[in-house]
Amino acid sequence: MEDNFSLINKTKGKLPRLPFLLLKEEILGKKYSLSIAFVSERQSKEINKKHRNKNKPTNILSFLLGKNNGEIIMCPTLIKKEAKNFERTFSQFLGFLVIHGMLHLKGFEHGTEMEKMEEKYLSRTKFLKK
Repeated sequence: MEDNFSLINKTKGKLPRLPFLLLKEEILGKKYSLSIAFVSERQSKEINKKHRNKNKPTNILSFLLGKNNGEIIMCPTLIKKEAKNFERTFSQFLGFLVIHGMLHLKGFEHGTEMEKMEEKYLSRTKFLKK
């Protein structure tokens, strides 16, 4: 991986092969420094409690650490469970959430504009489509 991108799997599970680096470069830029960490439900719950005061695990958390620096924390076991609710495979939902988290780091809030941007990037990544 590049110096400004890291992927950390703190779970025992295997992750799908997705173009994480390409998505990062397209959405956030080549100079943006990003780490994506995959954690257990327990760890997700602890982080969510600490930073959002919500005592439950969550599928994704995005943290802007600086102008060109951020971190995304993801919980693959929760994402796998939730994928069915969105009529997506685990791989598709994970990819969607990566795009979603990166857009938050870019400054987007939930709403129509963010949804348009999600569709834009999903349409460029054929295997992530429903």
